[in-house]
Formats: sequence, C-alpha cells, structure tokens
Amino acid sequence: MKKLMIMLSIAFVALVTGCKKSSTATSSGSTTNPIVIPTQTTAQATIVLAGASTFAILAGSAVSNTGATTVTGDLGLSPGSSVGGFPPGILIGTQHINDVIVNQAKLDLTAAYNDAAGRTCTDIVTLSGNIGGLTLTPGLYKSTSSLAVSSGDVTFDAKGNSSAIFIIQIASTLTTTSGRKVILSGGALASNIFWQVGTSATFGTTSVFKGTVMAMQSITFNTGATLDGKGLARIGAVVMAGNAIVKQ
Repeated sequence: MKKLMIMLSIAFVALVTGCKKSSTATSSGSTTNPIVIPTQTTAQATIVLAGASTFAILAGSAVSNTGATTVTGDLGLSPGSSVGGFPPGILIGTQHINDVIVNQAKLDLTAAYNDAAGRTCTDIVTLSGNIGGLTLTPGLYKSTSSLAVSSGDVTFDAKGNSSAIFIIQIASTLTTTSGRKVILSGGALASNIFWQVGTSATFGTTSVFKGTVMAMQSITFNTGATLDGKGLARIGAVVMAGNAIVKQ
C-alpha cells in the first residue's frame, strides 16, 4: 500500500509538471495576437491639394540633399530660400523658390492640412504606438500622440475600391524604422492615402513609404528611403539622402 501511494504521488507530480510546461508554451506562442481593425462605414472624401498637387517635395524653411536622390515631380520652397544638393540630386520637374506658384501651393497645403486634421466621423478608429503588422481598411484614423511603423510592415487594403480614401491624423511624430514598408492591396492607391503629421516625419534607411505626407514641421528621408506620394512640410525643412521620391 505504501509503495502504491508513492507511485501515485510521483505520477501526480509528473502530470502537474507536464501541464505547467504545456501552458507556458501555449502562452509564449500566443503573446502576439492579431489586431483586427474595424471596418468603417463612413466613406471619406479626398483631401483637395489644389496648387500643392504638382509638388513631390514642398518645404517651408529649406530643402537639402546628399547623394543620388531623384525627385519626380515639382520641388518647391516658400518662404525659405535655400535649396541645396541638386545636383548631385536629379529633379525631374520644375523648381519653384518663392514664386507665385509655390506661394499659392503653400496656402493650399495649409488648407489641405487643416481639412485633414479637422475630419471626424462616428466610426473613426484610434491608433497608437507601433502600427507595424496592421492592415488598415478605408476610412479615418486618429492618434493622439506619435505613430511608428517599426515591428512589421503596414498594409492599406482598399477592398477592391480604387477610389477609397485613407486619412491618418497624427498628433505628434511619424517614424519608420529601417527597411519597413507601406504595402498597398485591394486596389489601394498611394494618391488616396493622406498622413497629417502634427510635428515631424522621419523615414528610416531603405524604408518604403506611400501616400501624401503633410507635416507641420520637417520631413527627413534617411539614406535609401523611398516615397511614392508627396513630402509636404509646412514650416520646416525637407532633408534627403540618396532617395527616390515619386509624386503620386
């Protein structure tokens, strides 16, 4: 009887230990659960850029470049006067410094920025922190602080509607880390994605970004970063370093 009790005790300990190991493994394997973004029913109208629509790069204080940057689209500066780095940078478009065209473009950028910042709807989706790994569907998104694409790529899925509009309101900074990407699916177009950035945007080395970036302050493209869209800075500078910027 004593031996039987000892054997039962050993079996019980083994069973409990095995359950604990299995539970730990399951917990560890499921620490990252996919976040499902709600589908919005409110369709957003596009942001009208008017005179700013022809610019791939538009800045307030200065534009600078190092390395083999190619900008496809117009490049503008107002009210600053310093554009440096072209060449070696290549501009496939027209440069405007404090002329009638770019001065109007800056006014139109301000109107577009304010439009994007002021949008609201009943089914707006709140974002925060790192949005890497998420898939966003058409609609309006809001962050009350900063946003980053840092732990994975972010996908915009238009659900088969190439006219679908995405607007992302960001109270503070927008950043991407090295090599991260914005991916388009379901007919989504870079020209229909609008990032309203409350302060500054910084794109990491070799990152691939898409959409119109309207920053209150500055925009910095680190080495090899690319943008399909527009980099529009209201007050500060646009800094480039061996980038490919293609107006969309």
